[in-house]
Amino acid sequence: MTNTRIAGDEPDDVIARILSRSGTALQEGEYEGTGDDGEQLDREDRAALRRVDSLSTELEDVTEVEYRRIRLERVVLVGLVTSGTTAEAEVSLRELAALAETAGSAVLDGLIQRRATPDPATYLGSGKAKELRDIVAANGADTVVVDSELAPSQRRGLEDVVGVKVVDRTALILDIFAQHAKSREGKAQVELAQLEYLLPRLRGWGESMSRQAGGRVAAGAGIGSRGPGETQIELDRRRIRTRMAKLRRQIAGLAPARETKRLTRRRRHTPSVAIVGYTNAGKSSLLNRLTSAGVLVQNQLFATLDPTVRRAETPEGREYTLTDTVGFVRRLPTQLVEAFRSTLEEAGQADLILHVVDASHPDPVGQVEAVHAVLADVDGASDVRELIVLNKADRAGEAELMALRTRFPGAVTVSAFTGEGIDELTHAIERDLNEAAPIGEEISVVVPYDRGDLVSRAHADGKVLSEEFGPDGTELRAIVDPALAADLRLVALP
Repeated sequence: MTNTRIAGDEPDDVIARILSRSGTALQEGEYEGTGDDGEQLDREDRAALRRVDSLSTELEDVTEVEYRRIRLERVVLVGLVTSGTTAEAEVSLRELAALAETAGSAVLDGLIQRRATPDPATYLGSGKAKELRDIVAANGADTVVVDSELAPSQRRGLEDVVGVKVVDRTALILDIFAQHAKSREGKAQVELAQLEYLLPRLRGWGESMSRQAGGRVAAGAGIGSRGPGETQIELDRRRIRTRMAKLRRQIAGLAPARETKRLTRRRRHTPSVAIVGYTNAGKSSLLNRLTSAGVLVQNQLFATLDPTVRRAETPEGREYTLTDTVGFVRRLPTQLVEAFRSTLEEAGQADLILHVVDASHPDPVGQVEAVHAVLADVDGASDVRELIVLNKADRAGEAELMALRTRFPGAVTVSAFTGEGIDELTHAIERDLNEAAPIGEEISVVVPYDRGDLVSRAHADGKVLSEEFGPDGTELRAIVDPALAADLRLVALP
């Protein structure tokens, strides 16, 4: 295997460590699950989506490949280090390898180059691009995955050198999202993000894409062949823009239903907790541990795309909702952030954010910073109280856990797999919810029958503990907000 080391690296081979997944959760194999995970029936569907070997995507074998149907089977990774340390570059390439495998690929080899700036024509330098071509040929790879977002000209230039399909980090993440989206809204969001990515990169093969339809008349096609005077690529771009507008209207049309559910929970004074975190940090496992929700759990990146809402109770018996959201990643494509903005609103409108961190990851602090960078673009999320949960404590070393607890005071250490620290977490959630969303005031009054509107408000906006109908009025015992409590006392019978 031909591997390229960064200058100044340790004797151990960087690429060999990346391919072996040393030090990552994925090294441990498939997640075994717990009794709280349910039957996990969706796993069979996910397994059916995995790609198979021997499907070629070499450029000489195709005339046009639609972006959403790119096949990723035998890949070579490419990384460019313009700043930072070798360790940071290794973590990024290791994550890229996990992304490629999640998409259904077999990672064969990799190449890293240290360079001040990317080459505007081929991303890599001309010498490294030729070296990459030799690595691809030696391994029989059919796809190159680049750990960055490529300009359209860079992708074309690199493809011309290596002779196989080149996919950048953004395209890879979009491909995973396209595989995993299940709900109507999720599929629409993913398609919108794909089209936004595809629009500036649209291209074809041969002269047909650059020839105007109206020009066929001059070539002797005659009556009936006159077109709108647009080239084929312009027609395709117009169709894409039309489809994008339709998808935006569709996503906007689904928003009121979600908002109605949120308003219903608010009227009932049910506080909400949003689970956020880096992809594969264990968010769904934690949701299952807290609620026995049976949500799909896999040792893969972006296993969860569609948000799941479940009810839970604090140790004192107070109800609240837990929402499992899509995972974040470094350099999350801007198209996805924009397309999934309606889903990410769950974090911005929650009473408490449960930020799950993979304590066993080589760079957990970097993951926290990546999540905070995404949340900064979500309206209201920066104002919501945050509770950091250091998950996978059973896999992390004691020294690493101590360092993280020092870095994040108030964080709770748990293991969703073994159940360690879950009791401490539930008490921490209860404490933070009582501060972020205080429980209403308990009141016991007799309300005259002519003020049934106040009783109705108590049912709609509070929690009615008991209700009896006496000779003079309704004997009501309920937990309501201070304003409604004052109105009830004002009309209450002695």
